[in-house]
Amino acid sequence: MEGATAAGKNTVFPLTWRADLPTLPAQESVMDMVPLSAQARVSDKTSKQLRRDDTVPCVLYGNEMENTSLQCTHKLLLQAYRKAGESTLVELEIADGKKLPVLFHQVDLHPVSGNILHVDFFAVNMKKEIEAKVPVHWIGEAPAVKELGGVLVANTDHVTVRCLPVNLPHELTVDIGKIAEFGDAVTVADIQVPEGVIIQEEPDQVIAAAQEPRQAEEEPVTTAEDETETEGGDKKSEGEDGEKEGSETGEKGK
Repeated sequence: MEGATAAGKNTVFPLTWRADLPTLPAQESVMDMVPLSAQARVSDKTSKQLRRDDTVPCVLYGNEMENTSLQCTHKLLLQAYRKAGESTLVELEIADGKKLPVLFHQVDLHPVSGNILHVDFFAVNMKKEIEAKVPVHWIGEAPAVKELGGVLVANTDHVTVRCLPVNLPHELTVDIGKIAEFGDAVTVADIQVPEGVIIQEEPDQVIAAAQEPRQAEEEPVTTAEDETETEGGDKKSEGEDGEKEGSETGEKGK
């Protein structure tokens, strides 16, 4: 495959891949893949210039392929990332209709605007198992929270799974209905796992637990009687101070 070229004077990084890479045949896609197109990155533009043009610099690697510099339109890239996250396969079209199954491996976001600054795509082999982080979604209601007023504390919001790419779940679910008392918890063993998927964390690792709500410190209640006694004590103290000052004045006059 010859390297792609861009119109005009701009040059591009060549798109190179191995002949045995798991590309998808034309008009054939794996179910639930998120489609996305990318272009060879223009070499004489900096990352800052690309972003100014609403374009995101990307890199593709994995599955024994050479690092390939790409660029994607920010709007389309953001839409794909919102749908896929890091746990759903993306059907990445690179050039001449060639499509490659990939995962969002690393996404750098702007700390203020939330715009995507850079993306690493990881090419997967559909015949080999992969490891990926999958979000955990709670279902049901915890009686310890609903009835006892407890606080549900999450220890983690994702787990790492190992499976074939075609079996990779977009998310996993765990029923928190068993959390009935303070101190109860759901663990990795409680997660509903589809066939062909193995969670890498230990079964007894806590996903979420219920804690008692913090009690606000009670301030001492002051009664009207206490206030009267306090005021009387202050007045008495003032009288004693006056008598003491008069006594000291008389002594000096002597």
